[in-house]
Amino acid sequence: MMQIGTVKLANPVILAPMAGVTDLPFRLLVKEMGCGLVYTEMVSDKGLIYQNEHTLEMLKIDERERPVALQIFGSEPDPMAKAAKIVEKAGADIIDINMGCPTLKIVKNGEGSALMRTPELAYSIIASVVEAVNIPVTVKIRKGWDDSSVNAVEMAMLAEKAGAAAVSVHGRTREQFYSGEADWSIIKAVKENVAIPVNGNGDVRTPEDAVRLRSETGCDGIMIGRAAQGNPWLFRQVTHYLSTGKLLPGPTMAERFEMTLRHLEMLVAYKGEHIGIREMRRHAAWYTKGLPHSAELRLRFNQAETREDFTAILNEFR
Repeated sequence: MMQIGTVKLANPVILAPMAGVTDLPFRLLVKEMGCGLVYTEMVSDKGLIYQNEHTLEMLKIDERERPVALQIFGSEPDPMAKAAKIVEKAGADIIDINMGCPTLKIVKNGEGSALMRTPELAYSIIASVVEAVNIPVTVKIRKGWDDSSVNAVEMAMLAEKAGAAAVSVHGRTREQFYSGEADWSIIKAVKENVAIPVNGNGDVRTPEDAVRLRSETGCDGIMIGRAAQGNPWLFRQVTHYLSTGKLLPGPTMAERFEMTLRHLEMLVAYKGEHIGIREMRRHAAWYTKGLPHSAELRLRFNQAETREDFTAILNEFR
């Protein structure tokens, strides 16, 4: 069993925060598949402080998904501390600080992975958030800003000093975004330099990858991101392999279709048909990726306007 601060996890397999992906329906699905800890999409500190309706909607937690970590982003200590208090009141088990998002609209405001370039400010933000709340605070970082400024070890040590309960390390720089291979050696270096739990992130696509990541780095948690898109079964496979050493088969064609339909129903119920259908288009493309005629299917999904349209396309293909 793994523990982050006072929060106990049933297993060390963790869903990474992903904008536009790790909403409530998706988190519930991966939780059913045995995920030990789920992270929400990143939430803006200013959006919380100014009570933005859409932002507040992202705070919704279902008891079935616990323990759940809610990720916030910002670039100033005081607003981040205020946002953390709102998140704590909303019922989060853990608060995560985003210092890894590479997208331009985030870094141009000095947020996300831009904070890797300002360690002192990053330290102040973490310390302010830790002081403001009574639940564990974690931090997600990258290898560094670019190959000439690799500072994940320094950042992790500062996070620990500021009172963070754990740190998650993505083995790519900001300049890499999601290209190339993740450098797991930086995860190992971080693990060797801090006493708090370290979650390894990057290029875990199979159960064998998960075991190799732990073996090569000594990391405590295994964080899975993009490989889970359209594949919540991966959590079941990884947890089973970790506990038994045996590989479970991947989902059958029937399971893929059933999960797609179930995800559709959950999204529509949670967000309404108009938004739910539009968000389901990319999930459906992921669920059916690699199947015969998947390109044609993706085209048809993008034209679906109603739940009936979606269901008809899936049933016809099945």
